[in-house]
Amino acid sequence: MKYKKYFRKTSLKQDGVGDYFLNIVKEKSPKTFLEVGVFHGVTARNICELLYKIHKNDFKYIGLDLFEINDENKSEVIPNTFFSNPLKNIYFKFFKNLNPYSKEAVEDLLKKYKNNITLIKGNSNLLLKKIDMSKIDFVFLDGGHAYETVKNDLECCLEVINSNGTILCDDYDLGAQAPQVKKAIDEFIQKYKLKCEILWNTRFAKIEK
Repeated sequence: MKYKKYFRKTSLKQDGVGDYFLNIVKEKSPKTFLEVGVFHGVTARNICELLYKIHKNDFKYIGLDLFEINDENKSEVIPNTFFSNPLKNIYFKFFKNLNPYSKEAVEDLLKKYKNNITLIKGNSNLLLKKIDMSKIDFVFLDGGHAYETVKNDLECCLEVINSNGTILCDDYDLGAQAPQVKKAIDEFIQKYKLKCEILWNTRFAKIEK
């Protein structure tokens, strides 16, 4: 399956990386998938397409994201939401009348799978611990890159690992750009003595029991 961009921004834009990501998920064929850091929903749509091919309607996708910056989460850093392509700006402003980085826009992109999805708007530091992890078997972690946020997100998802699931972390080693991501992941792996495979030239960290 080829990773499609759906006329939106995605962090998996590098040639081949989206396809590689989907192959990792396909290998595990999860029925309940959690994504932390939904952004424009491109990965969410690709995941829903893939899981539908594998399981038909017998799958669940859960996505958690800030979906906006406000006073409560102004300290969080989100990717650049602005398009360099003026046609995309025109499309969303005048034709869709939606902010592509909004819960409503992602719901619109995923409407084909509306009975299979749950989108949660808010900060993972506050909300992730409220999600029932007992039935989640794959987590794609691409949320906040601050040390405390990555640490919180990993700890909240530990039950997935203990149930023989998988956590796939994006942006494992960004060097000086976001060194706290690698630090938090490495400490988590060491603390719980987990297996970790570093993939795609240090882009991903796949954590399992």
